[in-house]
Amino acid sequence: MTGDALDERLRFIKHKGEAIFVIDFSHCTAKEMLILIDLIRADVARHAPGSLLTLADFTDAQVDKNVATRMKEVLTLDRPYVKRSAWVGTESLPHVFYENIKSFSQREFPTFKTREEAMDWLLGGDPA
Repeated sequence: MTGDALDERLRFIKHKGEAIFVIDFSHCTAKEMLILIDLIRADVARHAPGSLLTLADFTDAQVDKNVATRMKEVLTLDRPYVKRSAWVGTESLPHVFYENIKSFSQREFPTFKTREEAMDWLLGGDPA
């Protein structure tokens, strides 16, 4: 994955005037996901506590045990910086990994069918 490809996968977008940090894991291999997860940790830690809205897209991502373990670690470390998180495309994410990640990180990750629904919820729309 080149630097440009990584920049496309980890970026801020504006939704109704608010910045949302989009983490695009869609169609990633497990190896690519591990690279992205480490970059996410560095990006998130640069922000003020409780300031980030994050949207992660897992559409057709290859989540294996190593990815799930690393995600648990990083999501726990990221917790102080994140105000709200939402996930889309979780059909490819094994349910046991999802539950384990939530439990370990002591965070909620509501899932949505579309990015639009997730972004509306992040901005304080309808509860999941």
